[in-house]
Amino acid sequence: MSGGVYGGDEVGALVFDVGSYSTRAGYAGEDTPKTDIPTAMGVGMPDEVAMETDGGERPPATNKKYYIDSTMVYKPREGVDITTPIRDGQVTDWDLYEQLLDHVLAKHVKTEAQYHPVLMSESPVNPKAKREKLTEIMFEKYNIPAFFLCKTPVLSAFANGRSTALVIDSGATHTTVTPVHDGYALQRAVVRTPLGGDYVTAQCRSFLGDLGAEVVPPYMIASKEAVKEGMSPVWTKKKDLPNVTESYQTFMANELLRDFQVSVGQVSVTSLQQEIEQSTSIPTTQYEFPNGYNLNLTVEKFKLCEGLFDSSSQHLRGVAGGDLLSIPNVALNSASLCDADIRTSLYSSVVVAGGNSLLTGFTDRLQRDLQHKTPHTYRVKLVQSSSSMERRFSSWIGGSILASLGTFQQMWISKQEYQDVGKIVVEKKCP
Repeated sequence: MSGGVYGGDEVGALVFDVGSYSTRAGYAGEDTPKTDIPTAMGVGMPDEVAMETDGGERPPATNKKYYIDSTMVYKPREGVDITTPIRDGQVTDWDLYEQLLDHVLAKHVKTEAQYHPVLMSESPVNPKAKREKLTEIMFEKYNIPAFFLCKTPVLSAFANGRSTALVIDSGATHTTVTPVHDGYALQRAVVRTPLGGDYVTAQCRSFLGDLGAEVVPPYMIASKEAVKEGMSPVWTKKKDLPNVTESYQTFMANELLRDFQVSVGQVSVTSLQQEIEQSTSIPTTQYEFPNGYNLNLTVEKFKLCEGLFDSSSQHLRGVAGGDLLSIPNVALNSASLCDADIRTSLYSSVVVAGGNSLLTGFTDRLQRDLQHKTPHTYRVKLVQSSSSMERRFSSWIGGSILASLGTFQQMWISKQEYQDVGKIVVEKKCP
């Protein structure tokens, strides 16, 4: 049995890359995805259902209303909870996941799935049951002609022109290091650490808490006055704000903290101690919060991100150290689990991907630490795109390249194969 030929100029494959923080989707063969929207979504009740429901009784799941996409999820609404179908790179709520796919198909890709083969990315540690469940949904609900499931580190390697690489993917919830050899992820050597974007966000929250700075999301602010650093902000709260849920308030506060960390966060290229010793020569970075509070940072901007590379307890505020591995140590552990004869090729092609890799100084510090900690017989070479967009979308771009290759067209799981073998076919065709 073969997958058949499904690519071509007339009917292109769809590529989905659903991550913990954002979802990318578009057509194979294009340089960038058609959409990049938050994976998080709002879940509430239609107004008429809420009025009919008394005594706080929760209505049936079919009566839920979903708010998906940036313009919808950021708007404050009464009684709407913010949740996500993806946690730690794996689907935890299939109903929400299908709602997300429905929205992307209807509003962004603007097509019906039944006319297109679909390639989807997946976590390198995605369990068998969830792989089979996804395969079943795509063929049974969306009636697609062909399907393929590919691991994100493999796609990131392809996006950087490598079939063999040590892929370091630092995303929102965790950092994963996966060795890829001849286009296959080596499952036994996948190593993860919870040090990722959410960790840096927690450091920012702790830092601002120590300063006594209140994190006020923009949706609450009607007006503000500019004040000097150290002075209390002067701002006016919007009137008639809806009674938002705690999950919405937390989500919006975290979005503000992420903007703060992206704007000011930096990774020390040498070490934090050296930055402290040279603090007088560090340029000042200013950040103004939505409520008008001004903050000037020098060495503090390095402290926020230092825990990614030094997981000793003094750099992990509010996080239990001990067993946590820094990103360079995770990479070294992953490489050490591989056969000795492929380590040279892995170290010479270290692919860096994920949103955290866009932090200023991230790749330079990673190169330095890996070179310092690896045996002198290995030459460490980082493979990274100079474009921040390509690094953020590397797994989607890899999928776009793969699904448009003529040599790939025989690898699809065809609908006929699914009907003959069942959902377990994904284990055979998509290693």
